[in-house]
Amino acid sequence: MDLSIGEVARRSGLSVHALRFYEREGLFANPVRRLANGRRVYHEEDVEWLAVCTKLRSSGMPLPVIRQYVELARQGPGNEHERLELLRRHERQVEAQIRELRETLDVMRYKVRIYEEHIARGEADRLWNPSSRPEPATETEAETA
Repeated sequence: MDLSIGEVARRSGLSVHALRFYEREGLFANPVRRLANGRRVYHEEDVEWLAVCTKLRSSGMPLPVIRQYVELARQGPGNEHERLELLRRHERQVEAQIRELRETLDVMRYKVRIYEEHIARGEADRLWNPSSRPEPATETEAETA
């Protein structure tokens, strides 16, 4: 079933502009066909690929790496190990991002808990304020601040 650019935009959640950009950048797994009048024609596989492609982008994979993956896939059989290594490399990067985000979330939860406790006790004015904080008397006190 042929799909128009508008239908693909609605189904993928991408704008028409983004779809044209993806095409210019060579990010579609299959070249986008055009009718005699120049209108783009997409297929269900294009929508499925866009779902993968947008996840790769949202996970931080750079466009040149996505393009490299697409080019390898277009070449067909024989480079599966290269594609796998590319995906594994990105998987490790995503795992590192997740670890960092978990650490950040832990800090944020700690800070939220501190604020909630101070506000509940009516001691919000005791929360750290750099302009009202006295200077530490010794280096040891400075290190513990």
